[in-house]
This record gives sequence, structure tokens and C-alpha cells, in this order.
Amino acid sequence: MSTTRRIYRGAAFGLIAALSLTACGGGSDSDSNPLTGDSGDSGGKGKTIVVGSANFPENQLLAEIYAQALEAKGLKVTRKFDIGAREVYYDQIVKGGIGVFPEYNGALLSVAVDKKSTATSTEQVNADLKAKLPASVEILDSAAAEDKDSVSVTAETAAKYKLKTLADLKSVAKNLTLGAGSEFKTRTQGWIGLNSVYGVEFGKFQPLDAGAQTTLVKLLKSNQVQAANLYTTDPAIVEDKLVVLEDPKHLFSSQNVTPLVYKSAVNDTAKAALNGVSAKLTTADLLEMMKKLVDDKEDSSTVAKEWLKSAGLVS
Repeated sequence: MSTTRRIYRGAAFGLIAALSLTACGGGSDSDSNPLTGDSGDSGGKGKTIVVGSANFPENQLLAEIYAQALEAKGLKVTRKFDIGAREVYYDQIVKGGIGVFPEYNGALLSVAVDKKSTATSTEQVNADLKAKLPASVEILDSAAAEDKDSVSVTAETAAKYKLKTLADLKSVAKNLTLGAGSEFKTRTQGWIGLNSVYGVEFGKFQPLDAGAQTTLVKLLKSNQVQAANLYTTDPAIVEDKLVVLEDPKHLFSSQNVTPLVYKSAVNDTAKAALNGVSAKLTTADLLEMMKKLVDDKEDSSTVAKEWLKSAGLVS
């Protein structure tokens, strides 16, 4: 699916963040360790749940929503935001350095769990995840909110090359440059899949730090790249009248916002709080919040609190 969606610190920062999580995922004090206490009791009174996020604004916003929803239930939370791409943070969740993480179910499955999975619908993706995730972690309820990967172009490029779907790129892509986060080059739901599913091979790949959506939009508008991996809740798509190329063969699977949790770090109260968020969160909500975050420059904690209040999840 990560906007807009991404602020970059680079691969070196991601590695440092991952190592620091290993070193300080809780510390020696039991009140700061998400894994102390008996199994199933973590996340209860006196315990701290580590909520993590990837290195892009939308995911940080979702993590803040999760954190505030947990805090509203009287649970203690430590925030470990802006960690890096999935290739960096996933192992930290599996090993328990992070207790709660806002994931996108399709990307989680295809990138971290089963790169050969052919699941595309929400139900299929979640069934695969439940069957194949490591025993230490689980997904909770998925939200209706979805933020999918796309290959997008300007209206001018779409008109020039008569582009409507990804399949239309096949005969012209060799003359175009695709801009995306560097990890897109090695993902099945990315550069590899564009070739294997649609026969599309771009003439050049312009890598950026994971999640540099604002930079990608600027490159698109200046024609330095002619196509970009943008995310469908990016306000720039509407504001700049960009064209999201249709994906009739479902290269990009469902990308529902879904809590991924380390089982021992959350109790029933924590699970109920997170599932409560999923029950209310819609794609329209996410797009509206991203407009506030990106266009109006509002603070993510304020945007999260306003949404939680409007959803009736906090007082």
C-alpha cells in the first residue's frame, strides 16, 4: 500500500532506529517494558505498551490515534514513531520490541509474511495473515479505511500517452521514469509485479527514501519523473488533478488499516480499544485527517484527538 504519506530520514536512520529499539524497547524498569508481567496481562495496570510507526505522516497519525485510544482506557503508552520502512520495523514487532503497530494488511502480507501470496480481497488477505503470521503476533480487526499503493501520473502525461490503466503503460513505459521509495524496486507489489503482471518495464527508476510523497508529487509536476508510486489518501491527487492508473489485475492488494500486535503486550482492554478504532475509521476520515495534517499543518496529536472525539471513542 505506507504519504504526504512519508517523511524521510534515510536508510541509515532506519537502521539506527531499529538498533535503538532493540536496546531500549523497554529498559530494565518493569514499568517501561511492554513484555513484563505474566502473558496476557501486559498492557494492564502498571505496564507500558510500546506503540510504533513507520516513517511517514499518515502512519504516525494512525499510531497516535492508537496511542490515545489506549490511553483513554487507562493504559500506559510509550511512543516509538518514525522508525523506518517495513523491512526495518517488522522484526521488531515479531520480537516484542514494539507492542502495537498500525499496518496495512495487503502490504504486510506481500512484503513481510508471504511474498508469493495471491490474496487480494480484505477477507483473503486477513485469512492468509492469520494462518501465516509468526506465533508471537496477531492482527486485530481491519478498518474500512484503506490506503493503497498506486502508480499515478499527471493529467498531461495521461493525455499524451492515452493512459487509463496500468496495462496502458506497457508500450510507453520504456520512455518514462518511475519515482518511488527505494523499497518499491524489490517488491512484488511494485517494480517486479508491474513487469510480471502487466509486462511494464520503465526506462528508469528514480529511488527516494521510503515515503517521500511530497517530493514525488513535486517531481511529477516538474516532469522529472513521469509516473510515481503515490498512496490513494494523498490529498495531492485531488488538489493537483493527478491520475491514478486503474489496476484491473489487482497487482496492489487490499490495504486496510489493521492493528498488528505482539500478543504478550496487549490485554483484552487494549484489544477492545484498538478494535474500536477499526470499527469507526473510514477512508474518507483518513483523507480528511491527512488534509489537516499536510495542508493545514495541524499537529498529529491534535488531529488524532479531534477524530477520536468525533468518533465517540474519547470524551
